[in-house]
Amino acid sequence: MGLGHRTASYASYSNHHPGELEIVGLVDPNQERLNIFAKKWDIPNERCFTSVNDLILQPALGEIAINGTMDGVHVETTIPLVESGYHVLLEKPIASSPDELFRLQEAVSQTGMKVVICHVLRYAPFYSAIKQKLLEGEIGEIMHIHSTENVSYHHAAVAFIRGKWNRREVNPIMLAKCCHDLDLLCWYKSGINPTKVSSMGGLHFFTLENAPENSGENCFDCEIERDCEYSARRHYIDNNLWSFYALAGEPNYERGDVTEESEAVTHISNNEYSRCVWKCDNDVADRQSVLIEFEDGSIATHDLVTNTAKATRKIQIVGTKGEISGDMTSGKFTIRKANSTNGSIYREEIVDSGVSGDLHGGGDLRLVKDFLSLIKEESPSPSTTILSDSINSHLIAYAADISMNESRFFMFDEF
Repeated sequence: MGLGHRTASYASYSNHHPGELEIVGLVDPNQERLNIFAKKWDIPNERCFTSVNDLILQPALGEIAINGTMDGVHVETTIPLVESGYHVLLEKPIASSPDELFRLQEAVSQTGMKVVICHVLRYAPFYSAIKQKLLEGEIGEIMHIHSTENVSYHHAAVAFIRGKWNRREVNPIMLAKCCHDLDLLCWYKSGINPTKVSSMGGLHFFTLENAPENSGENCFDCEIERDCEYSARRHYIDNNLWSFYALAGEPNYERGDVTEESEAVTHISNNEYSRCVWKCDNDVADRQSVLIEFEDGSIATHDLVTNTAKATRKIQIVGTKGEISGDMTSGKFTIRKANSTNGSIYREEIVDSGVSGDLHGGGDLRLVKDFLSLIKEESPSPSTTILSDSINSHLIAYAADISMNESRFFMFDEF
């Protein structure tokens, strides 16, 4: 449901494992998109729907639904699904407000259906290997966690300046971009609740005041476009970066046919993805740091940094018996412990997870596999948990936005 990039990615599991997952119905309000995916997956017209309400009027088509709709309608589309007997794999973020979050939690509790959130980083070999080391007690009890997400300049431009997530009214950037990272912090501290949140940050760079001299309103009508690192032509046409956002709705692109450059220019120059990054209507922060205290006294911090040259995620966990640190894009982390013998001050072990370069760390299809195991009442990996275990990360994101904008600590009992 919601035939965008993420839904298509999860549904592609059926291509590799047709005996485990079969696509039997589609829901999307865009009829042209419905037609394209119906042809791709050979779905007859009678199993194609333009709304979830149309779907639930029919007898259940299967056991599960993949909900990859836009953020603002996750709850209103998931509740009818669980009430109609579908288990749901739900794209993050769960909800845009605490009230919506708790409303969905209540519906899931009443129906007994399973809702698993697409926190794909839990399934990335890099992060799941770290979790296993923590479960084994490798570094003792966690004292402090620090994580960083460096968002590349081209990703920041397409998603959080020009694109769908550039407004706080849609979702604060800490929820839209970093709920994966906040989920990891809560997953590593599983069973121990946050008590206090503080956050600082704001929108300071991608503003009208910083627009270069002679810059235009639109990249395709701009004197300095060829020398600008945020050029829409360079990002979405020349380098084919994030084209699935910028060319969404272009007929040839949607069908998987070749989109001529002239067609791409016409399409992008007339949509939001060609706007000057300093002259958009964005109001989400372009940098933010969050500090979280847990009920056992441990501390976690997370830094969101946009406009970096290289996109990456980094983590450091310090425990009572050692520390773990690593960079997800390398796929490697290091375990260090104090050395009680003569010689070096510490000893270390480098662990290679085997997956590098993918900013979801190879987690997408592992997530689907685990979800199916849960529905079949088999034993999923430690990465899969039910909805209630994903709630704290979202509450931290809401609290961080309040703290940043009101310049105060946010106490968790305020929820």
